[in-house]
Amino acid sequence: MARRIVDLSIALEVGVPSDPPGMEPRITYTQHKDSVLQMAASFPGLTAQDLPDGEGWAVERVQISTHNGTHMDAPWHFHSTTDHGARRAPTIDETPLDQCFRPGVKLDFRGLPDGYVATAADVEAELRRVGHQLAPLDIVVVNTRAGEVFGRPEYIHAGCGMGREATLYLTERGVRVVGTDAWSWDAPFSHTAKKWAATRDPAIIWEGHKAGREIPYWQMEKLANLAQLPPDGFEICCFPVKIKGASAGWSRVVAIFED
Repeated sequence: MARRIVDLSIALEVGVPSDPPGMEPRITYTQHKDSVLQMAASFPGLTAQDLPDGEGWAVERVQISTHNGTHMDAPWHFHSTTDHGARRAPTIDETPLDQCFRPGVKLDFRGLPDGYVATAADVEAELRRVGHQLAPLDIVVVNTRAGEVFGRPEYIHAGCGMGREATLYLTERGVRVVGTDAWSWDAPFSHTAKKWAATRDPAIIWEGHKAGREIPYWQMEKLANLAQLPPDGFEICCFPVKIKGASAGWSRVVAIFED
């Protein structure tokens, strides 16, 4: 049986608008010709002439947040407790691995305007349109307009968000892992800030994330290539990097098709 894999992850790189100013990753690259002295520290007397083509190793020093690049948020990121305050929210190293390799479902919300907050009715209508009935532990990914403009300055302002009731619609049906190609599961902050200025309603602040206070779930952000996926009929593999006590971990997310 043939297997096809689609990469749903972005690369960690500098110079590409992928996060708000000041939150971008920083990567320092050391090239082969520049690392001879590093290598010689372990082998006294070693010179460039002793090495093939005068080259040492290539190595990188990376300064990043756990929320740079394609990553998975743990419930701990959203709030200190979950299950309506009954227990401490899990951190990323406590992620149940069984939920990270499951059938995938795609919601195509590219037609929804930037800053729109998707509702339970929107989710239900899209599932009905594609003819998919949610099963517990399905991994649900949301294809927004943001995926089309990744790498441009407008990326962090693009795409719809998933609101509290849309998130609970999924988690109440047993979904535990979700994802989006946008910068955030919630609507872009720039749009929500305008609503906040007009209403002063705190319920709209990070409402999709804060739904994790009620039912724990794990959330992937900055996915890529979701437009290449059909509504269902594939699996998603998304094991996060294990960082002790952390709110998130980077993940190389892929979709797997069995032909």
